[in-house]
Amino acid sequence: MSVVHRLTAGWLVDHLSFINQSGYEICDSLVSPGGVTPNPSVTSTEDCHSTYAFVAASSNGPTRSPEDAIETESKTAKMRYVFREEFFDISRPHIVAPPEEQLCQGCPEISLTEIKANSNNKEHQEGTKSGTEDSKRKRKCVFNQGELDALKYHSKVRRQIQEGTLQLVQEGLKSGFLHQSTAELSCRKNNVPVVCGLVELCEMAKQFPAMNEGDHQAVHMLEDEISSPEQDLLSCVTENSSNCAKIIVLMGQKYLVPPKSSFLLSDISCLQPLLNYKRKYGVIVIDPPWENKSVKRSNRYGYLSSGQIKQIPVPALAAPNCLVVTWVTNRQKHLRFVKDELYPHWSVRTLAEWHWVKITRCGEFVLPLNSLHKKPYEVLVLGRVQGDVKEALRKSEGILPIPEHKLIVSIPCSLHSHKPPLTAVLAEFIKPDVECLELFARNLQPGWTSWGNEVLKFQHIDYFTLLQNE
Repeated sequence: MSVVHRLTAGWLVDHLSFINQSGYEICDSLVSPGGVTPNPSVTSTEDCHSTYAFVAASSNGPTRSPEDAIETESKTAKMRYVFREEFFDISRPHIVAPPEEQLCQGCPEISLTEIKANSNNKEHQEGTKSGTEDSKRKRKCVFNQGELDALKYHSKVRRQIQEGTLQLVQEGLKSGFLHQSTAELSCRKNNVPVVCGLVELCEMAKQFPAMNEGDHQAVHMLEDEISSPEQDLLSCVTENSSNCAKIIVLMGQKYLVPPKSSFLLSDISCLQPLLNYKRKYGVIVIDPPWENKSVKRSNRYGYLSSGQIKQIPVPALAAPNCLVVTWVTNRQKHLRFVKDELYPHWSVRTLAEWHWVKITRCGEFVLPLNSLHKKPYEVLVLGRVQGDVKEALRKSEGILPIPEHKLIVSIPCSLHSHKPPLTAVLAEFIKPDVECLELFARNLQPGWTSWGNEVLKFQHIDYFTLLQNE
């Protein structure tokens, strides 16, 4: 299970374990009806327009006797992949907190009144100075309104995060999941593979010839030994309904698709195939690419304005009483937008704010809890779609109400924006057979439909290691 410990405060989660329990096994028969031994590790890459294929090995392979063929006829070959552990080797904080602010030493109170007074004082003192050097010095001392809002929010949630995380960390240390010393931890290189431009591919897809409505497929099933043009992958939902993982090839790059999963690779302008899939979801998780100055400056990835995010057709995708979970940055502007504008626009009632807290393998915050720049936590806003009261009551029978505050504590992945899984922590608050959807996803999960213009990013085969042949 991905949940290592469950307490009143929340959950200690093993993200790596969740990925590796997702069933990344490639299965195929050892002996085909014609006596040829298939090799599931060989995947066609000669033509980049062959989106996915499983190719049998040539008949020049090892010679088998009739007795060998009979003995192995019913067996299957399995290749198991596991996610590379080094991406979770977070053994030390990114920035070490002062001793008096470290997790087990308690958390000093922050006086907002004092901060405002100091800020105003410094602003007044520096207001009489001029010149570039003085302006730089002034900026170090003055808090703008957004920073004051963030400090106010932090003062409200700090104690809950501090105390709850400490409880979960203590349990993790007792059980041995966390380590008090880094001596046991390996020092492996976490070289990040070069992944082909999925975003650029989505842009290219807009230039594909328009399909006739009658020719349109709502879903494309992944099958063995089948090849299909890229247009099929980009114009409809791709589904792996089998109990084994599949390998697809896209622009010459291999990606692993877990069992019982489906996905749509597209950008926000090409969401119609997801609507054509005609599924209604009881859980919708959203991780929007929020607009901020850092993203604009770095130009690392695209972002959406608040208006564009509101246009996402959540009401058309949501089942009655659907649980909506939105990841929010620590900017109060975004948090207010979700609660005051976005959710009401989608007819979603806000129920709770949970926090994902990032720790090292030793149980320390990855950043000082009282850091003024970045925090070691992110916010999740949970709500339910409002609708017919009787239908909502019927749908909620046998499930627990959403708690107002919970913590999800985990060792984060070193890959940018690889969020922890929510499947296990949401299980007690949803029906067991509910359909789940993740929007702006960068990876796939068994039992989930995933959409985004980088939906296969962390499924690239180079993020995984081939563990064994069975």
